[in-house]
Amino acid sequence: MSNPRKTAIVTGASQGIGAGIVKGFVERGFNVVANSRKMTQSSEVAASDNVALVDGHIGDPATAARIVETALLRFKSIDALVNNAGIFFTKPFTDYTADDFRSLVSTNLEGFLYVTQLVVKQMLAQKTGGSIVTISAALAENPIAGVKASVPMITKGGLNTITTQLAMEYAKDGIRFNAVAAGVVDTPLHKDDPKEVLRSLNPMGVLSSVEEIVDAVIYLTEAHTVTGEILNVDGGAHTGRW
Repeated sequence: MSNPRKTAIVTGASQGIGAGIVKGFVERGFNVVANSRKMTQSSEVAASDNVALVDGHIGDPATAARIVETALLRFKSIDALVNNAGIFFTKPFTDYTADDFRSLVSTNLEGFLYVTQLVVKQMLAQKTGGSIVTISAALAENPIAGVKASVPMITKGGLNTITTQLAMEYAKDGIRFNAVAAGVVDTPLHKDDPKEVLRSLNPMGVLSSVEEIVDAVIYLTEAHTVTGEILNVDGGAHTGRW
């Protein structure tokens, strides 16, 4: 008998990196539960026998519960989670408002917390281990002069920290936690930004493609002895000055 299809959850999945991750998992033979605020309106990801769509803000515990419930009702297990949902914007530190901070925490941190807690509980019940990959940012550990992202990086740095903490906490259970620390990726987020400026933000002078981030996520999902890894995909920006 062939092995049953594994099931992955992907948040922030309606476009860009998230949509690419959904497609990458489907190509690898996974079932996928895809979530975003307006997931069912996505022009890049469609519902199918192997793809379930769940609308809702990932920072709401009720959305996290619906995602997990959908995975179990449709596909019977949860084997992988990709915490891709996130928001990012830049401004001088003193210009960030309380509303800015609440929005960042709601999507980037609460959006990680609620769904990851439920997924870990399910993986523990299944007793078959699993993979949780979170999309972080190279800027969290390697700030760049002129990129005023201090407050968003509070959240991304927190995701790096909890990734390594949870990797240790659940190592004996076979549940692996890793992160992809992305640099500048050629997605709709940067459609209005000058490409030459974006390329100047790493020593290679390149933009990462969605496919390169997807490859990193798939690798970490399937690398059964890799946990606690923060994998930089950033054109070398984390290596130092240029």
